[in-house]
Amino acid sequence: MSETKGEPALSEQYHIEDATLADLPTIVEIYNSTIAGRMVTADLEPITLESRYRWFEEHTPDRRPLWVMKDQGKIIAWLSFQSFYGRPAYNATAELSIYIAEDYRAKGIGSLFLDRAIGACTRLSITSLVGFVFGHNGPSLALLKKFGFEQWGLLPKVAKMDGIERDLVILGRRV
Repeated sequence: MSETKGEPALSEQYHIEDATLADLPTIVEIYNSTIAGRMVTADLEPITLESRYRWFEEHTPDRRPLWVMKDQGKIIAWLSFQSFYGRPAYNATAELSIYIAEDYRAKGIGSLFLDRAIGACTRLSITSLVGFVFGHNGPSLALLKKFGFEQWGLLPKVAKMDGIERDLVILGRRV
């Protein structure tokens, strides 16, 4: 992404930090904004704030961070490292999820987050990252492939949304 004279570089414009409980309403709002598009999540109806408290508590800055990205103090996106499969033998693997507010999509935010996430893996004792992406979500598939993720699996027609069966692509990367 090119920088325009007089404007800050993309990485300087946005600030990434650990999410706090006060950020959770905006995290849920951004998540819910993706449901109607049927490209990013398998949820079919908006989720509630209350349903996300336990999920929020599962994240810790030193093992499974939940980050928010801000533009002039406003949360515009979030990224989570989620434990994969919930068994101890998988502790070195984490699932990544990135959700971006509508006005900020296709602006390089996902690349900034992925670059930071990959860089944090050593500190977090993570050796493998995985992503679960619908087969029709071209932008997310392209983003992960840009950062060296490869297709590790395909679950054909495992999701049904609005009467349409959708594939789930499992992408992974060793770090």
